Amino acid sequence: MAQRTQRLIEAARRPLPEGTFVVGAGLLIAGVSAYGFQILTFRALSHSDYTAVNGLWVLVFILAPGFFLPLEQEVGRALADRRARGIGGGPVVKRAAFAGLVLSVALGVVTGAAVLGTPVLDDVFEGSTGLASCVVIAMFTFCVQHLARGTLSGNARFGSYSLIIGAEGVLRFGACAALFAAGVEKPAYYGLCLALPPAFAAAIALSREHGLLAPGPAAPWNELSTNLGYLFFGSVSAQVLGYAPFLSAYILPTDVTDKQIGRFVAGLFLARIPILLFQAVQASLLPKLASLAGAGRHDDFRTGLKKLILVVAGIGAVGVLAGGSLGPPVGEFLFGKKFDLGNIDLALLAAGSGLFILALTLAQALIALMGHSRALLAWLVGIAALAAATAIIENPLFRRVEIAFIVGSAAAAASMWVLLAARLKAGVPDDDAALARLAEQIEHEPLEI
Repeated sequence: MAQRTQRLIEAARRPLPEGTFVVGAGLLIAGVSAYGFQILTFRALSHSDYTAVNGLWVLVFILAPGFFLPLEQEVGRALADRRARGIGGGPVVKRAAFAGLVLSVALGVVTGAAVLGTPVLDDVFEGSTGLASCVVIAMFTFCVQHLARGTLSGNARFGSYSLIIGAEGVLRFGACAALFAAGVEKPAYYGLCLALPPAFAAAIALSREHGLLAPGPAAPWNELSTNLGYLFFGSVSAQVLGYAPFLSAYILPTDVTDKQIGRFVAGLFLARIPILLFQAVQASLLPKLASLAGAGRHDDFRTGLKKLILVVAGIGAVGVLAGGSLGPPVGEFLFGKKFDLGNIDLALLAAGSGLFILALTLAQALIALMGHSRALLAWLVGIAALAAATAIIENPLFRRVEIAFIVGSAAAAASMWVLLAARLKAGVPDDDAALARLAEQIEHEPLEI
């Protein structure tokens, strides 16, 4: 019996790619510290200032992962490919750094022009030019972080990769805690806690590494362009759908006060706890899925996908039940007596979050089978369904937003399922080498949610 148990343990451990658990630890630290930041900010600031800081949060986490995560993925893929062939990847990183700089400048100019001196400054940032400037700063710091992450993952330095993820969250929470303890009430300082840590976290992680930029042959642009367009638009679309409740609460015309919106935003973060749990699950299960696809074990891929979907469904169901029963007292305990969102609101938001992580799961399965364009199409279907539901539903603002989020996430998940089933039925590409490289690319890639 002891020998059989040991064999089972070894069999369970064997499929896990290198670095799985250490990356999962970084994700967990980042997720917990993000909630710490939200709790302290909610307690420290007025409702309107808290809402403004979260306007910054939403813009940053739509734009930064949307545009820089695909660049990170391509750097990691290209470096992993060169490493497998014994070729130095320094030229790839330098080429990507130039592309990232150009992209950062372009995003900084566009976002600055769209915010500074326009009604967005008052509508989203309550007139705070400091918060608006943090959007521009974040475009550069997140670029640095994602390039560093791509370089580390492509060189299989997963300890330092995890360090970046965890250190960013710890630095953000630590700075926020210091401001809270000092009684600081200016939202721009809390905005800097969001904008600056990515670059410092990257510097901390890179300071312990050597030999990341090994010399090698020149890197043509097409070495970084595999499915990059689909990755860009798919990543941005996923972020837009995931943050749709925030966006809708900000931009839809209504007589709801800033105080009510601030409480709703706090409830949104509480309802997104299932996504935090999913990140920990993803760190151990999604890499196995990608490895099975890369090895051409398609029957095992289907079995693994079914298990992952069951886990996701379980997490979503727990989130809905917890939101509908324990949500309000937990919210009051974490955020203070200013929190007063009801059971039904929290249950509906948790249901939307559960469906969203189901769509994310199926999207990653599609990408593992080289279905980038199909994943993008499904995200666009979800956004269209959300927009249609928002236009049709006539409930009060928050209920309207909650139901539309469920509809959009469900439409995206259903579309992913249909397209994935068709992909599996038709078979996968014959280019096993390309599929294996893609599997390595996403094995250790956290979902930016």
